Amino acid sequence: MRPSPRSGRPRQPDHGRPGLNSGDDHLLSPTESAGDAFHHGEAAKGNIEAAESAIAAVSAALSGAADHDKILLRAAAGAGKSYALVRMVGEALEHPNCSRVAVTAFANKQIHPLAGDLGKALGAEKVCLFVAADRLPDVPQEVRDNVSIATTTASIPRSCEVVLGTSHKLGALGERRRLLDHLGPAGNGSVPFDVLFVDEAWQLPRHRYSTVEKLAPLSVGVGDVGQLPPIDPSQNPWRGDPGYNPYRAWPTAYEGSATAFVVDLPAVWRPTAAQLPLWRAFYSDWDRLDCVAAPGDRSVELPPLSGEAAAIWGSVASGNPTLVEIDGLLAAEAADVDLPLLGLVEQLLIPLLEGGFSILSRRYDGQGTPVDDVRVHSAAPEGDPLIVVLATRNQTVDDATDMVQRLTDMYDLPDGVLVASTVDSWQGQTNAITVAIHPLSGAQQLDEFNSAFGRLAVTCTRATHGLLMVARSGLDDLLGTAPARPGTPLGEPGSRSLPRQTHQRILTAFSRGALTVEEAT
Repeated sequence: MRPSPRSGRPRQPDHGRPGLNSGDDHLLSPTESAGDAFHHGEAAKGNIEAAESAIAAVSAALSGAADHDKILLRAAAGAGKSYALVRMVGEALEHPNCSRVAVTAFANKQIHPLAGDLGKALGAEKVCLFVAADRLPDVPQEVRDNVSIATTTASIPRSCEVVLGTSHKLGALGERRRLLDHLGPAGNGSVPFDVLFVDEAWQLPRHRYSTVEKLAPLSVGVGDVGQLPPIDPSQNPWRGDPGYNPYRAWPTAYEGSATAFVVDLPAVWRPTAAQLPLWRAFYSDWDRLDCVAAPGDRSVELPPLSGEAAAIWGSVASGNPTLVEIDGLLAAEAADVDLPLLGLVEQLLIPLLEGGFSILSRRYDGQGTPVDDVRVHSAAPEGDPLIVVLATRNQTVDDATDMVQRLTDMYDLPDGVLVASTVDSWQGQTNAITVAIHPLSGAQQLDEFNSAFGRLAVTCTRATHGLLMVARSGLDDLLGTAPARPGTPLGEPGSRSLPRQTHQRILTAFSRGALTVEEAT
């Protein structure tokens, strides 16, 4: 492949093809395996039991039989935590001492789908989405059809048993008093809600949680412990009290509390069976982690391909997380602003988009039992985006967005086939195939940004069918020579004390290959 030299934006694509290093026609197999994993109902059973134990803890707290004030349901990425949360809300409302609950999260994009799911389960008259007036147009029609909607406290129906809103909306100055005046106290007799459910709890910083904590005597936090906190947790203005940090994910302050009940969901629903070793590499301190999808449950039907495109996309379609390192590219503007590398991504996407592809999925019931199979073709996408291109910096994503628009126009792609996003913005989202630039690509050293556990974890755990990671060559050299960083001494999730060794462990879960390109003239 001969990447075009940079001559301003947008760069027009070169339609040449890269060649596999040394003429190889395959990629190396990952060194890790998950042959001991449970699948289907056997895997889902662990999550069901964990959710039941959390539900029992909620019931005990509402009955006064236990002194829990925090219940934390910890999950890996794609563990089906939203399904568990919906179930927990329904079970809580069945308790005679619970008349009304609140559900909150950091962002509207997290609240909206939850509102829709709860509305379908409980009925629109019982579920109210409390949203700012200027955000009302962002509420999907499917959600609107299944919930009551209020933009002011006074317009919340008194019949509602569930009120959903972001922490900014429910935690606004004076909101607790307005809710009390309008709705009256819940079953506890003093505050508006009996239980406060917090979705994506490990993304909500403590200073935001403090604005909603007193809405209910009991808080239930549900979330992925490996996601990025919304603000750098190493910044602590309360230096005299290292145990307190308002910018830290709030559950980390309570995981060791005597009044907190903590349980883990031991299975993931999102990845292919072949991706499970990668998930385990991120959650290496868990007792076990299983995968509902069994080998063969998910696949990608590729168009006729040849050469390096066939080898790379064949590896991705097999479900194995795939890392391709590239040598011979023109110099990048910066380690994380790399048009030549993005140009190679474009050339790899072209034969896939030219021929079209299909995503095949086995679906399951709530017990993990297979019920049917679904096939989605790129000519008629539905559901989650089919391909998402992820990068860590806004400038690279701007370039990737230009690429997406160029390819969309070139092949007249319908909405939902190809999307670009920053890793941080894609937290909580799901897609079939991820094409990502490794956060350490082109780096000269490990720093707080590029070596963050959460940033790499989010990059690697969005895909349900295939993951392709690309990077400039030299990752092993970087990790072999970079000094070990001291990590984050605040007990944040993940193995952060030695980021170099953490990255090395994660790389062993990838199928790895190499490309060499000819330097542009």
